[in-house]
Amino acid sequence: MKTNRCIASCNCGLGRREFVKKSAKITAGALLLNNFNIFSRENNVVIPAIRGFGPASNYVPKIMAAFVRRKEEYGMLWPGAVYDGEAALKMYSDKLKETANSLKIDLTLKPLPIYSPEEADIWLSEAKGKNIDGLVLVLLDRQQHAWPTAKKSAESGIPTVIFSPLGTSFTTNTIGLAGQPNCVIYSTNDFSQVAFGMKMLKAGARMKRSRAVIIAGKERKETILTSDTGITLQYVPANTFIDIYNSLPVSAMVIKMADDYIKNARSMRLANRQDVINGIKSYMVAGKILEDEKADAISMDCLGALGKIDVSLPCISWSRMNDDGIPAACEADTGAVAAHIIVQYLFDRPGFQQDPVADTSDDTIIGAHCSCPTRLNGFNNPPEPYDIIHHHGNRDAVPRTIWKTGQRVTLLDVFPEKEKSQFLIATGTVVDNISVPPSGGCVVSVKYKMDGSQEVLSFPGFHQLFFYGDYKKELKDFCQLFNFQAKVV
Repeated sequence: MKTNRCIASCNCGLGRREFVKKSAKITAGALLLNNFNIFSRENNVVIPAIRGFGPASNYVPKIMAAFVRRKEEYGMLWPGAVYDGEAALKMYSDKLKETANSLKIDLTLKPLPIYSPEEADIWLSEAKGKNIDGLVLVLLDRQQHAWPTAKKSAESGIPTVIFSPLGTSFTTNTIGLAGQPNCVIYSTNDFSQVAFGMKMLKAGARMKRSRAVIIAGKERKETILTSDTGITLQYVPANTFIDIYNSLPVSAMVIKMADDYIKNARSMRLANRQDVINGIKSYMVAGKILEDEKADAISMDCLGALGKIDVSLPCISWSRMNDDGIPAACEADTGAVAAHIIVQYLFDRPGFQQDPVADTSDDTIIGAHCSCPTRLNGFNNPPEPYDIIHHHGNRDAVPRTIWKTGQRVTLLDVFPEKEKSQFLIATGTVVDNISVPPSGGCVVSVKYKMDGSQEVLSFPGFHQLFFYGDYKKELKDFCQLFNFQAKVV
């Protein structure tokens, strides 16, 4: 369960239907570089782009795919003689290969369909022996062994995406598997749903191999967050960050990055140039720790470690890392680590970890925090406008990202549990960006009107992520595919 979560805020977007249509073409954008010491060019300014160094960052997921049908002609039985099974096999084979290529997935596609129950057993046995990350089964038939093979695949223990083009199933075929854990069914002619299913298989495989460094306390230890997430947590003492920060010189690159932040900001108030330089220095420190610990993600007990000393809180650092596609969670919150990982791997955009504040005047939730990413529309898309301001503790520098009003937003909170982790999911719309000051609290404060009738004073969870887009259905599918508990509010 979540503990010791603190204060935060923000809001997000991009239409669900549009995203699913494009998902076959999407790769995990912002991880552009293969070495922390290499630089990329953006707007004619050379800037470092920190990347992950852990097992998930370069992992290529392995997926096996196959078609299933009768060997004889279709005749009178569905999908019927009108259905060109050979053309469908060719078309969907090409689409599977194109999607795997764009997502950088190692796809093994069975060249001939599964023609019998015995062939199905051989195929599934091979998949288990190779320890693959997922199955994709394409139904080209409704009869005989087609849906029994789908059932075997769904019950194999391997995450399975079942694609049933129109004409290959009735609801009597799908009803028995509709709620099956480790399986999702897409009954449609819209292949983009299958493409997203493959994206989920990739995201789940990377999640289970993710290594997060947690900077907190005085001890060094390694543990697993939960068996169902598979995320490894590498704890390192808080003074690791402090020692590197104090020994790191302020390079010309740090100054260049700081000046670039200031130049591109709408305004700067309370904070000054030196505050920004100090914050960018913490970004370099975090990159060094990621490299040293061979980690994909990072979190820190920032207030506990740095709140009483003259070392910059990593608010800009975490904002920038999330913009770069590095899951970076505040306050050593391991549930938030998992949420950042899932949002980034599934939707190619950062989330905003926030503290929920109820506003009873209009039944909204204000998400408040002092570290918010700017590339809310996606890693490879332009950033949202931002101001530079002090942290709510009246120190250091924070990018105050301005969220688009009217923007659809999804909320995700992850509660890691030994038996089955729970995902809290909600959707809503951005209605305002609260100015702090004159209001108190965290300087990024995004007002969010939820769909439905949830009572705001008793809204569950803490440190939930807001992110752009309406992805309730996709998150529910991900929960079913990887056997998490989905709670939609």
